[in-house]
Amino acid sequence: MRILVVEDDSILADGLRVGLGMAGFTADVVSCLEDARAALAGAEYRALVLDLMLPDGSGLELLRELRARRAGLPVLLLTARDQVEDRVAGLDAGADDYLGKPFDLDELAARLRALSRRSDGRTTAQISHAGLELDPGTRSASFNGQPLKLSRREFAVLQALAERPGRVLAKSDLEDRLYGWDEEVESNAVEVHIHHLRAKLGRDFIETLRGIGYRLRPEETSPSRSASASS
Repeated sequence: MRILVVEDDSILADGLRVGLGMAGFTADVVSCLEDARAALAGAEYRALVLDLMLPDGSGLELLRELRARRAGLPVLLLTARDQVEDRVAGLDAGADDYLGKPFDLDELAARLRALSRRSDGRTTAQISHAGLELDPGTRSASFNGQPLKLSRREFAVLQALAERPGRVLAKSDLEDRLYGWDEEVESNAVEVHIHHLRAKLGRDFIETLRGIGYRLRPEETSPSRSASASS
């Protein structure tokens, strides 16, 4: 999933970009409130990782702005200010979670997955749809009980579609989920990932709505891989 990280320590910011990328996230990183506001205005994110002490103000300013306009973006405060009163102030200002520095990257990734899960209204870590099982924590997948071997971006496309199986995602939506600012996107990258997924799941498992986008076929009509293979 694509997230925004607001962190002014360049070494830590680079570490977060790389480390969260290895955990399956696409992380855009900015170093100040001004750039964070511009990023939020120009892209859709699944979560915001926000430092408090920034060069042009406190991260709480941005948090309060988001909540004042009733933006439901999940926000995790990641800061060296980790006293009880700091955590209370951050949570009362509208943060969904709070993690002090230093921190463990695996814990940060797990907390972000939990925020995304709650935002989607899911109670379990696994995502299930018509015989498909995805575990974002381990990035493992199976279909009709058989393990699936997926590339990182194939998994990301399938996760995006499976999180809300009735929702149509445009090609641009999937590109936004898959690629950060510093990554070049080939014009047919999404189509290639969809093609590879259909080869593994059956050609009818992912529907194309021409001129609109992609979605998983509704569960009650989704064919099994074996049925598709025999057609």
